[in-house]
Amino acid sequence: MPKKRSGGGLSSTQQAAKFLGVSVLAGAVMAGIALPAVGALGLAAKGSVESFDELPANLKTPPLSQRTTILDADGGQIATVYSRDRTVVDLKDISPYLQKAIVAIEDSRFYEHGAVDLKGVLRALNKNARSGEVSEGASTLTQQYVKNVFVEEAGDDPTKVAQATQQTIGRKIAELKYAIQVEEELGKKKILENYLNITFFGQQAYGVEAAARRYFSKSAKDLNLQESALLAGLVQSPSRYDPVNDEAEAKKRRNTVLQRMAEVGDVSREEAAEAARTPLGLKVSKPKNGCITAVDDASFFCDYVREVFLSDPVFGKTKADRAKIWNQGGLTIRTTLDPQAQASVQQSLKDHVHQSDSVAAASTLVEPGTGKIVAMGQSKPYGYGKNETEINFSVDHAMGGSNFGFPTGSTFKPFVAAAALEEGRPATQSYSAPYQMPYPATVRGCDKPWVNDNGYKLENENESEVGPYALKEAMAKSVNTYFVQMIEDIGMCPVVTMTDKLGIVQGNGKKIPEVPSSMTLGSTGLSPLTMASAYAAFASRGMYCTPIAIEAITQKIGKEQKSLEVPKSTCSRAMSEGTADAVNTLLQGVVDSGTGQAAGLSDRANAGKTGTTDERKNAWFVGYTPNMSGAVWVGSASQKVEMKNITIGGQYHPLVFGGAVPGPIWKDAMTGALSGKESPSFNLVDIPDAQDPDSGDGDGDGGNRDDDGNNGDNGDGGLIGGLVGGGNGNGDGGGNGTGGGEPDPTFSAPGGFFRGAGEGPGGRD
Repeated sequence: MPKKRSGGGLSSTQQAAKFLGVSVLAGAVMAGIALPAVGALGLAAKGSVESFDELPANLKTPPLSQRTTILDADGGQIATVYSRDRTVVDLKDISPYLQKAIVAIEDSRFYEHGAVDLKGVLRALNKNARSGEVSEGASTLTQQYVKNVFVEEAGDDPTKVAQATQQTIGRKIAELKYAIQVEEELGKKKILENYLNITFFGQQAYGVEAAARRYFSKSAKDLNLQESALLAGLVQSPSRYDPVNDEAEAKKRRNTVLQRMAEVGDVSREEAAEAARTPLGLKVSKPKNGCITAVDDASFFCDYVREVFLSDPVFGKTKADRAKIWNQGGLTIRTTLDPQAQASVQQSLKDHVHQSDSVAAASTLVEPGTGKIVAMGQSKPYGYGKNETEINFSVDHAMGGSNFGFPTGSTFKPFVAAAALEEGRPATQSYSAPYQMPYPATVRGCDKPWVNDNGYKLENENESEVGPYALKEAMAKSVNTYFVQMIEDIGMCPVVTMTDKLGIVQGNGKKIPEVPSSMTLGSTGLSPLTMASAYAAFASRGMYCTPIAIEAITQKIGKEQKSLEVPKSTCSRAMSEGTADAVNTLLQGVVDSGTGQAAGLSDRANAGKTGTTDERKNAWFVGYTPNMSGAVWVGSASQKVEMKNITIGGQYHPLVFGGAVPGPIWKDAMTGALSGKESPSFNLVDIPDAQDPDSGDGDGDGGNRDDDGNNGDNGDGGLIGGLVGGGNGNGDGGGNGTGGGEPDPTFSAPGGFFRGAGEGPGGRD
């Protein structure tokens, strides 16, 4: 009598008996492995019982990877992304023809045998031994399913895939043991369902649902006889029988399947013959995978969502953990994207900047008080060809953006004003703001002062800009010497504190350096998303909210669905309501009568600021209403194009400045995005106008900063953001006169004085 091991179970002898009884050796060795007939059993038996016994008891079956669907805020589909295009369906949702076709061609005795088909194994053994090569396999559908599980577990790791498919005795032994387990636990119908969902059918299609849609643009449940036979025939070799690339070979294979279905009695010979005479009837749907396929030009936003998922710890402790979930797929991601706002942004960009232009434009809109990103677009589309790019100009480098962001010019000045107001300076604060002045000998920093060792000087755009100026007029005209005097007064640390509260970091993720050009004149590279989010704090009366792109995520694993935690916007007070109200009043003046008149909205309360950088390599407009904030950047990603005597969007520009190109883009984008939405008002404060008779009213002399050619950029012309070496005049924003000339710098900047892309000075308006 056979002995039992202590603790129950079979002895090694009994294991061997069971192993041989189900033809383990034949199934493991001969199903796809050619061995000489003589000595085959002895070779296979050596050590195989021990290996079989040591295998884990249960097959590890990973959930099948599926496509992920990304939706906008209204539930409309933006894009589908996947590592494997698969949609898992129930057996009842698969055509009976296809079920029969797969069984007929792959394992016609599927419902009669167990995990191993002994008759099939012996038949294959005999044929392969005679031929000396693998001319026939004997793996059952169950064994094939187990092998596909191994492949699925391997994912996209080529080494693991090779291990999962290698033709070795050890792998076949493991395959067989798990096949026995699967047969006992799942039953035939469930095995068939799983097999049809896991199998690769070519053309990036995994599972029958994806295959049916790829080749015939229909659901698997609607496949007819000949369509089912075609798909069933692909399993053996998806590349060899690919109907898209070799119709003749595919048809031959399809007809082989039809003939086999007739032989086993699934269809009559007449039905098979009639189906064999029909054309393939392909209606191919091209794979639509990835953000490049996104609707409404939302590819960059889609890619940003992916970057958020892969970088935020809420989705997993490590990047590898997060990537595993992303690649697993089955996610439905509802985002914050407003289709109306997105369409408006893209239309405005197309209207004002052509894809083929030497410069690009990017725009991002966010919702004040929530941090929701409602639109994100750019003029050069997502792609890999000419005048296309994978770089998302709206975001930081870590999220797929440019290396440094882009110098912002005078759009940085409102942060200085907010810091001064928080320090207790009045909204009527006045400084002498002469046309030209020595740069401060020292400017206080948080840790140490910046020292002007070489006695640098600075000047305004033209000689007509002579103070004293109060804050309101200085902001409207963007008077450089005024804001330098302001930072000399309050020091740089209050500005550092303010920008920290507003989430402002360089495009490379680092803090803004404590140097005057960065702290006043926007020499540091920032992203449009950073700027739009920071200005949104003005709109929401001082509350800064971190930007978010994802509202909710559900994940389908098998037939189960679960909700995933998503990142939440964190809102905190960046400044008092009084400070925000004062800044709103100041910046409303910019669009009413200052440098941003071309951007002003006529039907609702709005405010904003222009900015242009040295050599006109970057131009900005950042503005907002109480319920939407947006930033627009125009420039060259390489920072090599000077926007002088340039045609953009079919329109010639002698000089580009913030109010002339970015401003109209912002205006049109915001107009469409806000159409039909409420029109709330700001809480404005009374800031008296300056009465100085020499301050000018903008009717001439290039009085309005951005529109009169005040420049400053990321290049090598002009010192301290162009404070010395001012721009060409041609002022036309609110003033019809011409600005002063462009004096040459009389000295050079000290090493390390400027920071930003290209190590150039920052900007002005």
